[in-house]
Amino acid sequence: MRPQALKYFLFFVISFFGWLFMYAQSPKKLISFKDSLDGKLDLSDFIIDANGFIPVPYIITEPAFGGFGGALAPIFIKKRPPYIDTIKGRVQVTPVAPDITGGLALYTVNNTWGLMAFRSGTFIKSRIKYLAAGGYFHLNLSFYKTVPQLGEQEFHFTINTIPAIVQAIKRIGNSGLHAGFRYLFLKTDISFNGDHQLNAFTDSLDFNKLISQLGIVVELDKRDNVFTPDKGIKLHFDATRSDDAIGSDFDFWRLNYYNYFYHPVSNKTIFGLRLDVKQSFGDLPFYALPFIEMRGIPIARYQGNANLLSEIEIRQDIKQRWSIVGFGGVGKAFDYWDQFDDENWVSSYGAGFRYLLARKFKLRMGVDIAYGAGALSYYIVFGSNWLK
Repeated sequence: MRPQALKYFLFFVISFFGWLFMYAQSPKKLISFKDSLDGKLDLSDFIIDANGFIPVPYIITEPAFGGFGGALAPIFIKKRPPYIDTIKGRVQVTPVAPDITGGLALYTVNNTWGLMAFRSGTFIKSRIKYLAAGGYFHLNLSFYKTVPQLGEQEFHFTINTIPAIVQAIKRIGNSGLHAGFRYLFLKTDISFNGDHQLNAFTDSLDFNKLISQLGIVVELDKRDNVFTPDKGIKLHFDATRSDDAIGSDFDFWRLNYYNYFYHPVSNKTIFGLRLDVKQSFGDLPFYALPFIEMRGIPIARYQGNANLLSEIEIRQDIKQRWSIVGFGGVGKAFDYWDQFDDENWVSSYGAGFRYLLARKFKLRMGVDIAYGAGALSYYIVFGSNWLK
């Protein structure tokens, strides 16, 4: 880690634990870490009594970033009142997701590091859900390309990037359907660190670029909670345009459709299904190409102008708080739909466990072990692995 980056990272960590220590020493109500129902370890009352605060130390296990690292994410969760509507003389009460505010500091063994702040919430009166996030990341990341006579080759890059995103979607009537806009800003400074010839990977040598991207979002979210759903569905579609008219150095379209479906097969068995499809058109830089995002598959390993994947997950509750999880999925990345049959499917599968960490928020946490791309990988899961 660079000395300046180390200073920022240490400042973040020290400030966080200093704040936590001062809170622990304050004469406020004694905070319980046990559930009032079963006496087991539970953070529900801690989150509520600490004004929504929950410290989230996190182990980074993404293979693309060296396979090991750490992150610290202080998160504030605030419950929101439900929507109350009168429809044809009848009162309809619709739950509202909690407001979530937080920060993130991360570092991995391959010298990837970053700082970020984020906020998601709801304007109850106007029925608008919003999201805002921004940060700075120093990424040491590999991209892959099949080179004639050599096969698949790995190309190493260092990417210094400043991302920022703003999204706002408004509920349409009383339907539960939301629609609005999304804006993405991405400034990148890239250097090539590999042993291969760069022209075997890309023709572009100008890596200091801006992406300015604006588009529409349509979403329907009927899940019973945003952390670890037991039932319900989420449907999402967005179409965004990057254009020099809004300050971008690239002209391209990106489309993304995904859905999550959860159904209780029995009182203790939850079935989950995920479908995700991405499509891009135009002049994209290689780092903005869609890639397969799935447990067991390294980030940016399989890229193309389009990709699709499907994943299933089954959670079996075995005790009041403990569960086991099994999952598997397949995906394919390709450039053009007429080449779909020419590309190979990639797959991954695995298993894990969950612990009900905060009963009042239906928040579970655990570990997954996945096999894909010829290797084992593991993931710390906070809430759900499907978080988009």
